[in-house]
Amino acid sequence: MAVAAQDWELWSTTARLVVTDAALLGAARSLADVVLADIEGASSRFNADSELRRVTGELTRGVEVSDTLAGLVRHALGAAASTDGLVDPTLGRAVSAAGYDRDIRLIEDDHTVFRAVSSARPGWKSVSVVGNTLRVPRHRELDLGATAKAVAADTIAATVRRELGCGVLVSLGGDIATAGPAPEGGWQVLVRDSEADPAARVTLREGMAVATSSTQGRRWLKNGRAQHHILNPRTGVPVEPVWRTVTIAATSCLDANTLSTAAIVCGSGAVQWLRARGACARLVHSDGDITVLGGWPAEHPVAVSVAVGVTAGVRAGVRAGAPAVAS
Repeated sequence: MAVAAQDWELWSTTARLVVTDAALLGAARSLADVVLADIEGASSRFNADSELRRVTGELTRGVEVSDTLAGLVRHALGAAASTDGLVDPTLGRAVSAAGYDRDIRLIEDDHTVFRAVSSARPGWKSVSVVGNTLRVPRHRELDLGATAKAVAADTIAATVRRELGCGVLVSLGGDIATAGPAPEGGWQVLVRDSEADPAARVTLREGMAVATSSTQGRRWLKNGRAQHHILNPRTGVPVEPVWRTVTIAATSCLDANTLSTAAIVCGSGAVQWLRARGACARLVHSDGDITVLGGWPAEHPVAVSVAVGVTAGVRAGVRAGAPAVAS
């Protein structure tokens, strides 16, 4: 059967859907659109009609929310717990103060003073979801963007596999999930965040997922200083860009995204932190040097083109256990 792919613009990035049976591509895209609409409708910070925006003012006393929003919050709190708060979903107010208060394409550089929203108390520990009743303290606002995108990738891959029976790869801005049988030779993935970054091509085993976190892509100026979207939960300011990118492979996109984001926040301690967790990782330092961990294959220069059209980003990666990738 012929492999087929489709790309489209989504959430100020690019989505890609690849299936191992070209005849099923249209049906797979329809399933993906349903999942994406459901997750965006529940959790978007930028859509005034989203469920999260509608209930934000009532969350202090507790609000009954949809299964989708409750589930997304649970996933985000799980990411926070597993990283001891390095990935914190309660930074909505802080990231807005830094200037990321609308779709990244609409942000204009400004000269207003940046007053960081910081707290020594871990915000995520004060959020509760009991059944579908969600409570968030008054001084915190949810930002589910990172984990919600990864959950969307995982959900689409699982749904397409279950409903259509084919192999599938889905990439949402480079957050990649796969399910079902891979094409002959595996999923060929180009690992690179931007044209200026060192590239590697890897073969991703079926059922594996990949995510890259970057300090390079979503940037703007606030009062003359460069900002990006990954914040230190304690200080409320963008983390020092020790790493240009961190790419992780895991058995789910959510796990890969959680580890890659936490590593960016860890800064110079990221290598030790990831090694302690047995992560298969590729870290690109701000000076361009590359560190690989946990069985990531040796790197060689690669061409820009990728086999079977699965250029999973400008981003990609791989995970531990039995080798998930090969060079």
